[in-house]
Amino acid sequence: MIRELILKNRSYRRFYQEVAIELETLRELVDLARLSASAANRQPLKYILSADPQKNALIFPHLSWAGYLKDWPGPSEGERSSAYIIVLGDTEVSKNFYCDHGIAAQSIFLGAIEKGLGGCIIASIQKEGLRQALGIPLRYEILLVLALGKPRETVVIESLGTGGDIKYWRDSDSVHHVPKRSLEKIIVG
Repeated sequence: MIRELILKNRSYRRFYQEVAIELETLRELVDLARLSASAANRQPLKYILSADPQKNALIFPHLSWAGYLKDWPGPSEGERSSAYIIVLGDTEVSKNFYCDHGIAAQSIFLGAIEKGLGGCIIASIQKEGLRQALGIPLRYEILLVLALGKPRETVVIESLGTGGDIKYWRDSDSVHHVPKRSLEKIIVG
């Protein structure tokens, strides 16, 4: 069961924007993150939830979507995510967030996949612009933006080619291909 969820948990960047996600669904997903591991159990993460199209429109311009797809500026109107979770580090709780936000994001996305949703972890963020757009207080470090929605694209995993190129790409049918190293190549001892 967990293997199936992980295989379905791809970085989706195009969505059925008209398919709404309820705020309660976002709360349920953040609750999974809340229950996940936290370094020294400090629990320094905080979250901003957005399932509102107007608030989503404030978030979207501050995100970069696919660094390897140089000719693609990101999802067009109608293909954008219908919800976002912004992951923040509360500097009044801790100055170091270790890998907590990665653990939280994975927990959130496994829960999303289980609900028939998908998304993309975005770390390439114009942080100060986003801070100003949403009025995020300075005590919170912006760590990640999680884009969520009903996936509108197919993402497939492939074996890494002989050339070793790890860059993802899209074919002429807009199928998103993600090369992965073999198990034998990543186990060293």
